Amino acid sequence: MLSFSSSSSLPCETNQTNNYSIRTRNSSPLSMDSILSFSLIFLLIPLFIISTYSQFVPDHYFINCGSKSSTDFTGKTFTGDDNFSGGLTADNPTPNTPPIYQTARVFTQKSWYDLQADANNSFVMVRLHFSPFRYNGIELSDSKFHVSVSGFVLLSDFNTGAITSITRDFIVPIRSVTTFRIEFTPTDSSSPAFVNAVEAFTTPPELFRHGAPTPSVSATGENGEVNNVASSYAFVPVHRINVGGAAIELDRDTLRRNWTPDDPYIFRSEAAANRSFAGTPSYNGLGSSQFDAPDDVYKTAKILTSGFSVNLTWSFAVNTNAMYLVRAHFCYFMNPGLSDANAGFNFFVNGGYAQKIQPAEMKAVQVPFYVDIVVRSSVESGFVNVSIGAVRGDNQTAFLNGVEIMELVESSGAVDDRKDGKKRKNVYIVVIGCVIGGVMLVLVLLVGLFIGSRCRRAKPMVEVKAETNVVPSYGRSSYTSINVDFSINHASPMPNLNLSLRFQFADILQATNGFDEKLVVGKGGFGTVYRGTLSDGMIVAVKRGVKGHGQGRPEFVTEIMVLSKIRHRHLVTLIGYCDEQSEMILVYEFMERGTLQDHLYENKDHPKLSWNKRLDICISATRGLHYLHTGSDAGIIHRDVKSTNILLNEKYLAKVADFGISRLDNAEDTEISFIKGSFGYLDPEYIRCMKLTQKSDVYSFGVVLLEVLCARPALDNTLPQKEANLADWAIRNIKDRKAEAIMDPYLVGTINPNSLRKFLETVERCLKETGDERPSMIDVLWDLEYALKLQQMSGDKEPYEDSTMTTSLQLPMSMIRRLPSNANYDDDDSEVNVGHSVATNYPSDSQVFSQLNLDEAR
Repeated sequence: MLSFSSSSSLPCETNQTNNYSIRTRNSSPLSMDSILSFSLIFLLIPLFIISTYSQFVPDHYFINCGSKSSTDFTGKTFTGDDNFSGGLTADNPTPNTPPIYQTARVFTQKSWYDLQADANNSFVMVRLHFSPFRYNGIELSDSKFHVSVSGFVLLSDFNTGAITSITRDFIVPIRSVTTFRIEFTPTDSSSPAFVNAVEAFTTPPELFRHGAPTPSVSATGENGEVNNVASSYAFVPVHRINVGGAAIELDRDTLRRNWTPDDPYIFRSEAAANRSFAGTPSYNGLGSSQFDAPDDVYKTAKILTSGFSVNLTWSFAVNTNAMYLVRAHFCYFMNPGLSDANAGFNFFVNGGYAQKIQPAEMKAVQVPFYVDIVVRSSVESGFVNVSIGAVRGDNQTAFLNGVEIMELVESSGAVDDRKDGKKRKNVYIVVIGCVIGGVMLVLVLLVGLFIGSRCRRAKPMVEVKAETNVVPSYGRSSYTSINVDFSINHASPMPNLNLSLRFQFADILQATNGFDEKLVVGKGGFGTVYRGTLSDGMIVAVKRGVKGHGQGRPEFVTEIMVLSKIRHRHLVTLIGYCDEQSEMILVYEFMERGTLQDHLYENKDHPKLSWNKRLDICISATRGLHYLHTGSDAGIIHRDVKSTNILLNEKYLAKVADFGISRLDNAEDTEISFIKGSFGYLDPEYIRCMKLTQKSDVYSFGVVLLEVLCARPALDNTLPQKEANLADWAIRNIKDRKAEAIMDPYLVGTINPNSLRKFLETVERCLKETGDERPSMIDVLWDLEYALKLQQMSGDKEPYEDSTMTTSLQLPMSMIRRLPSNANYDDDDSEVNVGHSVATNYPSDSQVFSQLNLDEAR
């Protein structure tokens, strides 16, 4: 059955032809002044349903919207949906425009197509075609509207703009029904919805795995699982990549999917080689089916060529702060025997998920299979990265055949407006069941509360005395002693946080005016940052984590434990925290000038920085990192050094921030269960060998130095492939003596050649392949101070430079000497040790620092 309806309640008309019922519930004339009234009649060839999907071919629905006639397009016949007046036709279609894009169905109120599915508990693939044109004064390119399919809102405020034609694909689960609805809703009466063509057909039910949980990795690197992905989400394909092969058009994929080559997305392509075979993949029931990807995907691959110790990485642009299903396709055909397939290689997603791929598990060569991972993108990073790498000691060739990245969309909870008695009856049953269940739940909770209160009375309370006079309270409520019942406050015991730093939630609300959106100054992976004012007038930065988001809890506690135990002029100061009502809130000193990155790229709110200022900022950040590495007995590795984690105060003094994924340097390598950090800044030795050291911070800081010189991001996929990775591109140009080609044009002609030469030498040393070849942070500091001194000797100061900003050497060159790692080169109050505490081992990645053993103040 196929029916078309809109939201009014006029009587139905029913026509029946060749077992297809078409129902029209309303109409209104489609003119400039009134609402269109139309009926819908289709003559479609029914799908011949067979017992197996081995011969599956999608035959319906292919709809030529707003037209009376059928037309052939992309190998299918699209049948007109208009047997009466009312469809829109373009006034002056562009020459060679396909007929299917010269007509459209326009909706001035909520309207929908009801289509028949071939089976329940399956999926439907929906492709909508949009090609805006002008008709009798109506500009469809200005339209904004929503599109939903069976309760999933898939397009919101959608607007094509001036694009000639565009398609949108969706895969939607069909749950216990045999019909599905494609619904169009205009944003307002002056902005009609429209569609030129619709493709919709049922897919084989095994397209996604049912029942088994899917591994997941969050933006912060936390691993976990997501249940019921196949039935709980709709899928919006973003990337379909044929790795190592050519483009695959619709007619070469049974499910009419487009696949694009991988070359624009890969880094360090010199380490990759294309492979292919002429045979046919073997589908033995253990891995993929022939519908998961076309044969052409499994017959081509890219391999990591021998002699390269790096990983092969592909980077794909995605929306920020969203969930994606990443599906990686594999088919081992490189060697005829199975013995080599017993070995394995590593597959990584965003550095936070690692899986060993062993082709021998498929029991035969040339057997396709895939792995699924759910990825949560952060609010900062608009990329998903996948990598393959060799396993030390294994001889298996690392390879990849294909990648799919699909955004996951949760159901909006909308219910299809169908008025048959059976559905109402089911609704009544559900409602009655919910009422009974709710009553039972209340009774269970009451009994549980009664028992719990009895148990709590029987348990002794632990009294924790808060230290006083460590950090001023800045007007918040003071805590002298707090009773903490560790048996009920947390699922697992929490570290003894410094309670003298604790804010009440009411204080935070007052400081941020109830988290007023007008006070938002930034957003990051942890949460939103607000400008706040404490009761004593102090301006602070309030970072509020996503409420109830347990994945940020370890980072939250780590940040408090680190910053409450160390103080340094070039490390951002923690004022306090709040952990009431499932909140994770951190309060810092306010850094008026924002991040270093804000001042490097084109930003009308921030003036360009001179070379002297940039060097001063780098020197300040280096001092903060050097203290981090040497200021405690074990030393601390920052782990996420980047330009957005270097903040500037009103006088452009730089301070290092964001210690949520930091760890002690003496932690065992076995405690690193997955990679954490930001792509573009990650140490290749850390990625390759899971070896994290202080030299990993040095590598990341080397990338920051390049950002300072080049004024461009560490990763930029909008650039040509060879330029996308800043470190690779810049080092190539530096070695070719083309430094001016990569510099910020603003700096050209302003840098003393000797200063630039020293700076470039420092960058090259920081970005060496192995940590043993890189300098320590104190060596970087000395080199940068030397580069600044050379610049100052040229007398090339900028007229607006603030003399108070200079943190460089004030001594003549003859007095310059290397400073020992424990030297104190700051003012007396630049380093403050908050007590001497008992050291413990650094916990695993699921835990955080318990205590830090720091030296006495020097």
